[in-house]
Amino acid sequence: MRHSRHYSLAITLFLLLVSTTTHAKIPAQKKHRSLAYQFLVPQNAARSAVKLRSLVWDTKLEQYAKSYANQRRNDCALEHSKGPYGENIFWGSGTGWKPAQAVKAWVEEVQWYNYSENSCADGQMCGHYTQIVWNTTTKVGCASVTCIDDKGTFMTCNYDPPGNYYGERPY
Repeated sequence: MRHSRHYSLAITLFLLLVSTTTHAKIPAQKKHRSLAYQFLVPQNAARSAVKLRSLVWDTKLEQYAKSYANQRRNDCALEHSKGPYGENIFWGSGTGWKPAQAVKAWVEEVQWYNYSENSCADGQMCGHYTQIVWNTTTKVGCASVTCIDDKGTFMTCNYDPPGNYYGERPY
C-alpha cells in the first residue's frame, strides 16, 4: 500500500512529541494536568498532520474514562465499555506505561489506513487512528490504571461526538 505524505509528517511529529512529553519533568502538583497533557498533545499532533482542529480535554469524558478504567482494574481486559462515546483502549504488560505510548500505538495505525479507499489494509486495524482524526469529534477525556496482581496497565480515551461511522471518511 502506498503511504500518504500525511503519514510521514504525522509519524515525525508524533515521535518528536513522544520524546518530549514522556521525558518531561512535571511538578507533582500538576500531575492531573500532566496526564491530560500527555494524552492530548500527541492526539492533536495527529489531527494537525491532517489539518484538523485540536481536540479539547473534557472532564465529563475524563470521569467516564476513569470509571470504566477502574472497572477493568481487576482483569485489565481489552473490552470496550459499549458506552455512548467513541473509545480507544490500550493494554500494556507491566507498569510504567505512559499515555503518549498508548496514543503512539493508536496513531501508528495510520500506516494501514488508505484514505482514497476509506479502508484498512486486509487483516490490519486502523479504527483507533480514524477515531483520533474523526473530523466532527471535538472533545476527549482519558484515564490510566495499573491493574491488580501485575496484570498490566489499562488506558482508555473517550471521544465526543463519536466517530468511525461505517461508509464515512474521518476527514
